[in-house]
Amino acid sequence: MKDLAILVTGGAGFIGSHLVDLLMDTGHTVFVLDDLSTGSLDNLRRWSENERFMFIRGDVSESLDSVLTPSKLGGAPPIGHIFHLAARVDVTSSFQHPADDIRVNYLGTLNVLEYAMKTGVKKMVYASSAAIFGDTTVIPVREEEAKKPLSPYGLNKLSSENLLRIYREQYGLSYVATRFFNVYGERQSPDSPYSGVISRFMDRALSSEPLMVYGDGMQTRDFIYVGDVARIMVMAAGSRYCGEMNVGTGKETSISSLADIIKGLTGKDLKNVNLPERKGEIQRSAADTRKMEEYLGPLDLTDLKEGLARTMKWHSSRRDEERVVP
Repeated sequence: MKDLAILVTGGAGFIGSHLVDLLMDTGHTVFVLDDLSTGSLDNLRRWSENERFMFIRGDVSESLDSVLTPSKLGGAPPIGHIFHLAARVDVTSSFQHPADDIRVNYLGTLNVLEYAMKTGVKKMVYASSAAIFGDTTVIPVREEEAKKPLSPYGLNKLSSENLLRIYREQYGLSYVATRFFNVYGERQSPDSPYSGVISRFMDRALSSEPLMVYGDGMQTRDFIYVGDVARIMVMAAGSRYCGEMNVGTGKETSISSLADIIKGLTGKDLKNVNLPERKGEIQRSAADTRKMEEYLGPLDLTDLKEGLARTMKWHSSRRDEERVVP
């Protein structure tokens, strides 16, 4: 991979910036395409002066030919791999603004695929989601289980996977659709409408406020640390595998149990407040990880409590920095 450049769409975001860090740390030339609607250049600041790095502001819902021009990329190696993470990632927002979800999450993938086909990209790794499965009764869920998405977001992710399959069959473009379960870690801001439950819980816990739990808190999720996700995506790009792949730990954790762990990390006696269940939310989720392990080998994944402790440390440092800013 190192003789060719790598394009990361959404590379200024939470997961994307961790992926960029890993690629840069291992000697790759990296282009980041991001419209900064949810990402931040602060996440990429350490690379801003590096000759192997280039940031390009652009929107994947528009043709990539207009922003990734030969003159813009002149002097750099051709793009050999694409990691496509640019997306709207909030289930609730996909109900409120379904046309925007289609524009970014489906048409955006189509535009990236068109660019990949025209430029001879070797492989594309796509950030898909466990939301494609809907509320399955089979746990852990295998890649082959029935797909019954409960939201426009899940539907557009599934439709994008089908586009990848079509482009593989018609044009020979190799791909891996990495189906993320619940990713958490540093840089997942609680201020964003797209933030996950962990960042919101931590923000409230550090403020000594009660944790807001939707429903009865017994719904389960498969939480995987962002550093592990970045590593798995890079391994998938370098593997012989083409197709769909679950990216999770295979372990269920209830939202109530998660709240207890986070409260324990603060050492504070905090309460939970139960809110009405959210539209489109699934009740149970955990990945069957056998395909990931078969093609990528044994993976030493980060323990949930260890990952939460790292994440809590980052959130605490972030709050300290905000307090000293005049």
